[in-house]
Amino acid sequence: MISNIERYLAVRRATGFELMNTEYLLRSFARWAAQRGETHIRSESAVAWASQTVSVAQRDARLKTICLFARYLRPEDPRHELPSANHFGYRKRRRVPHIYSAVEIRRLLHAASQLGPADSSQPHTYRTLIGLLAVTGLRISEALALRFSEVTPQGLLIHKTKFQKTRLVPLHETTAAALDRYLIRRRERGGGEQVFIAEDGRPLRYRDVYSTFQKVAKAAKVSGSHDHRPRWHELRHTFAVRALEASPKGRQQVGRHLLALATYMGHVNIDATYWYLEATPELLRDIARAAENFIRGGQP
Repeated sequence: MISNIERYLAVRRATGFELMNTEYLLRSFARWAAQRGETHIRSESAVAWASQTVSVAQRDARLKTICLFARYLRPEDPRHELPSANHFGYRKRRRVPHIYSAVEIRRLLHAASQLGPADSSQPHTYRTLIGLLAVTGLRISEALALRFSEVTPQGLLIHKTKFQKTRLVPLHETTAAALDRYLIRRRERGGGEQVFIAEDGRPLRYRDVYSTFQKVAKAAKVSGSHDHRPRWHELRHTFAVRALEASPKGRQQVGRHLLALATYMGHVNIDATYWYLEATPELLRDIARAAENFIRGGQP
């Protein structure tokens, strides 16, 4: 089964998937099946192996990983059974995102500029990082991986991030000016090619920026939705929603605007962009006006 796993991973990675967790799960299943003397996927065994973890969500993820693998193998060897992907009856519930208001973002920027110690680079680093994510919709992983050579006069060149896509993110002139001011200070510190670095000169790590953001959000008195802590990713979510609110009027123009937004944010398809869109008072007013106009015989 190991050779089939390696072949399966090679095919999917050739299309841009990293599959680190998938590889771990498949190899774990292969070892477990080998101990039972099995060389082919059996539905009963797949369910039993997936059931070894505690949460239903984890069981569901483990079983679905085996299902995808089985679908790949069955056309060549029907002795591989295909388990029911919905065996555990798990339904993923989407966490309600927090859409930051302009006032909250200003408070976050102010709180970031108050980080200590007084002589450290942290205030400049985190103020710039928060501001950049708020106005570009970058993923936090993309911002942390940003290098000097990727900051160009045309914008930010984001290399092979999620799904191995490379894209150019244009910057507003005020954003470019703010980033340039930060880069002057950043270059004076030395410490490699990463744009955002820690006090010790090493690239910022996600676990560190996560804890710092919680500290900043608390100081700014910004809380998340439904008792959840605010997250970096919700700055990206906020960007997408505000971009939709600024969409030109008219169905065709909105469609083109949404397609441009999907490209700007680095989505593989438009469905991924829809995932980011949430109802806000502004959007609901626009929807109500369009619906009322349609009922009266006008164009939606």
